[in-house]
Amino acid sequence: MGGRMSLETRTADGWATTRFVVLGFGTAGYACADSLLQAGAEYVVVLDDRDNEQLREKAQILETLGAELRLGPGSTAGLPEGTEVVVTSPGIPPYAPLLAAAAASGLPIWSEIELAWRLRDPATAAPWLCVTGTNGKTTTVQMLTAILQAAGHRAVAAGNVGLPLLEAVMDPEPYDVIAVELSSYQLHFTDSMSAHSAAVLNIAPDHVDWHGSLEAYVKDKGRIYENCQVACVYNVADPATEQLVMDAEVIEGCRAIGFTLGTPGMSMVGLVDELLVDRAFVEQRASSALELASIDDVTPPAPHNVANALAAAALARAFDVPATAVRDGLRGFRPDAHRIAHVAEVAGVNYVDDSKATNPHAAQASLLAYEHVVWIAGGQAKGATFDDLVTAARGRLRGVVLLGQDKQVIAEALARHAPDVPVITVEATDTGAMQTVVGEATKLAQQGDTVLLAPGCASWDMFANYGARGDAFAAAVHRLGDAQG
Repeated sequence: MGGRMSLETRTADGWATTRFVVLGFGTAGYACADSLLQAGAEYVVVLDDRDNEQLREKAQILETLGAELRLGPGSTAGLPEGTEVVVTSPGIPPYAPLLAAAAASGLPIWSEIELAWRLRDPATAAPWLCVTGTNGKTTTVQMLTAILQAAGHRAVAAGNVGLPLLEAVMDPEPYDVIAVELSSYQLHFTDSMSAHSAAVLNIAPDHVDWHGSLEAYVKDKGRIYENCQVACVYNVADPATEQLVMDAEVIEGCRAIGFTLGTPGMSMVGLVDELLVDRAFVEQRASSALELASIDDVTPPAPHNVANALAAAALARAFDVPATAVRDGLRGFRPDAHRIAHVAEVAGVNYVDDSKATNPHAAQASLLAYEHVVWIAGGQAKGATFDDLVTAARGRLRGVVLLGQDKQVIAEALARHAPDVPVITVEATDTGAMQTVVGEATKLAQQGDTVLLAPGCASWDMFANYGARGDAFAAAVHRLGDAQG
């Protein structure tokens, strides 16, 4: 990748004499600049085209520590003279003018993850167990953290969830191990990371606008396997993830480990009857498997969530965690709000909030977890299509209620592939729209059905975020329950 500093350089002189530019002054940008200053960097310039009172207050703190802040329109128009390394925030696409100029000049461009890796002290640094994928990353990392802690390790979830990774790396009391969630944005400019073990959970079209193509998105996901040391964990049901393992340059001796909802072959974890079992990290794997946990230990036991648990178990077992800790960690784990969360049962109908399902792949996984579903969907589709989802789930759909900016995209897919499924479109976009949506869904539902909020779309057209959307759904369900006594 070039640049003044070698992969292993971490001396004060190395940081001090390198001229860093930090692009973006959000949470990640602030953490990057602060960490560079802590590491002894004397030349740190932070650029952001935004300028407001909150940013100015944060800027004063960094200026006191020795950074230079350039805020306001035009600040990112060109590279400051003498720039040697650019550290970029995850939301900024590679085609942004300043990054394109840096790349054309042959300058190293680091993500916050790359910076965090380089800031590690090799003598004391915690190993990284890394997870990426289109869906399930956060849940898997949180499951993995629970398992590691159940084994007695000082472990933390970091990266795209939990503690900022730079903060975890710079902690004066080193962790035993860090469970790291990585997005495709973060992986794009990450080159020298060498995870202890890593997993790609699944691949489906997402963020194609940022990456430029599906192929580029997939390639960036695959970066997580580069230089992997012990285990590359892949999804047996998703051949693209196994191909990424095959294409990766890994440390000699690193193994490919599959996870499957079927009976596992050798070097896999999977299911036998109602048990999660290991045929990868046991000596007699040719002829036997080790019981790790029961499906009943996984909450909720939806198939895609069991797959998350298997991936977490594989990473934990790669780190020599005992089977009992896998069981105990999974048994005590509860997913975050808005991830297949049971809201209430009203008049024999279950209401489930999976507002976190912000793309079709995630929504499809939710839909396939229930036998008879009234599906609530819609929002900002981000260019996604819904034909595959509707084809896969149409036999389960009792009805569909659509809302939001791109509801017509879903309606057209339903008309093509499930023309007999009743579809109700809610035009309202005000704060009371979700009450109308839940009311219409209730009319379609029969006893024993599930009314499922799994929008398959982003929420920003009507809500502050997916959490606010889920909260509105839950509030509407509870009002319905109150009305029915």
